[in-house]
This record gives sequence, structure tokens and C-alpha cells, in this order.
Amino acid sequence: MKINLSNIKKAQKLLNKGECIAIPTETVYGLAANAYSDKACKKIFKLKKRPKNNPLIVHYFNIHILKNDCILNDDFLKLYKIFCPGPITFILNLKKNSKISKIVTSKKNSLAVRFPRHPITRHLLKKINFPLAAPSANLSSKVSAVCSADVKDDFGKKLKYVLEGGKSSIGLESTIVDVRSKPKILRLGGLEISAIEKVLNKKISVDNNPLKVSSPGQFKLHYSPGIPIRLNVKKINKNEAYISIKKMSKNKSNFYFLSKNGNLKEAAKNLYSTLRKIKKNKHKSIAVCKIPNRGLGKTINDRLKRASKF
Repeated sequence: MKINLSNIKKAQKLLNKGECIAIPTETVYGLAANAYSDKACKKIFKLKKRPKNNPLIVHYFNIHILKNDCILNDDFLKLYKIFCPGPITFILNLKKNSKISKIVTSKKNSLAVRFPRHPITRHLLKKINFPLAAPSANLSSKVSAVCSADVKDDFGKKLKYVLEGGKSSIGLESTIVDVRSKPKILRLGGLEISAIEKVLNKKISVDNNPLKVSSPGQFKLHYSPGIPIRLNVKKINKNEAYISIKKMSKNKSNFYFLSKNGNLKEAAKNLYSTLRKIKKNKHKSIAVCKIPNRGLGKTINDRLKRASKF
């Protein structure tokens, strides 16, 4: 991917001034600001209308910068070596002398950290002197943004700048794994659990519906297009949009498919753009076929289940 240096320079200038901008990542677009600045991070919460008890993920260029803020351990290092940069977020213990804003952590003693793979954002992170707090670039509880047009639809002129990076290649948020003690998954995401288990050589429990929110992506209502969604549907109601995992022989105007042949990776990439398209086409409700509950299908089902809480 060709990197536009003038765009990077503009993004860098705004971030250095304490502004909030949108950045591309391989998962979804992020709403980014200086993670060391209370003032800058407050702008993220205000723009997103995000609850203050929902902590942010902080994006780093490399492990050497992270060492200033967090305590690292063997499980983290094993996963970092194989999957970073990439769609995995780690929950780590904060160091007492960390400069990370307490607004970012919701005053917790832990931090969610990630190393994005997108070349444009990596180039930006290398240029600045601070990590970026960056939740998904959408209004809180709504559908995540997978391209710059999605971000502009949500925020318009309220946002200073959107750093263009094309469509997100994965299209689902990162998998969040808590590695502070016994590893556990706190959010299903773009990296399959089986791949993490293979590296650590052990089974990992999933705790993505806790009574108390401890990580981003754990609210019951999330990723919603703002209209009712029915899951595992066999019969479609009149005037209802229908989402299929693969292209069907019937080609009706209210039929939408996530993949041509049922490929879960392709389906994951197209999920959010499909939900946004259905909303723009002014359908009043959505029916979804049964999605295979394996691999990335588990993440797709998680997102649709949370979206259906509307």
C-alpha cells in the first residue's frame, strides 16, 4: 500500500496538538488520540458518546515503547512474537509510573494494548512520541466503521480528520486476551482462539459476558445498526432484510449475502458494511440465517447477538 506522507504529516500535527482523528487499522477504523493526555482522551469519549466505565485500547508501534507502561510476562511475549503486529489485544498490568491517562483505563490498574498491522497507522505510530488510545471510530453501541466513508457518516464535521487507509482487511475488532495470570479471552475477534491456544499449548476459557465490564467490547448492546435483528431465522417476514452467509439462487432486493460461497473470513470482512447498507436502504428490521458457530463464525455470531439487543 502506498503511503501518502503529507497525510501522515497532517495526522501527526493534529495529534501533537491534542486533537482526535480517525485512523485505519486491519480490524476496523479507530478514533485516536494521545494516550498520555487526559484532555485528548476526553475528546474520544465525548465524540463517541462512550460510557466512562468502558476502557480504551492503546495502540503501540513496538514492544520497546510498551515497556515504559506495562509489566510483560512469558505468555504475552509468546503471543507477541507470533501475532504482532496483528488483530490481537492484550490485557496487561500497568506500571505504577506509567504516563497512560486514567481516563483511558477507567481508573483500572490494567491496560488493553495492541500493535496494529495496517502500514499507514504503523508509519504514523513510528513518527509520534506517544501511543494512541483508539477505540472503534463509530458512535457508542453502533456498527463499527470499516472504511473512511463509514467514519464520516457517523461524525461528519465533528471530527477534525480521517486518515485514509482503504477498507479494513479483516473487518472485525481484535481478539482480546487477558494474560495477567491464567490467560482468558475477554472478547472474540479477528484472530481465532484455536491459533492462540496452539501457541500457548493450552486451552483458554472465554469470559466475554461478565457481570462487570473489565475490557472493551463487553457491553451486551453493541455493534447495532439501530433496527431490530432476528437470529437463526428460517422464515422471513414481509419487508424484512435477510442476511445469508452465502449467495442464494433467489436474488431479491431485500436479500444480502456476506460471502459468495460461505467463506467465514469473507463473511466477517463484509458483516459491518452489510449492516450499514441495510440501514441506509431503510429496512425496518433484519433476519439473519444460521451462521456456522466455528472459527470466525463464533465472532460473527457474537457481534450479531449483541446487535440484536436493540
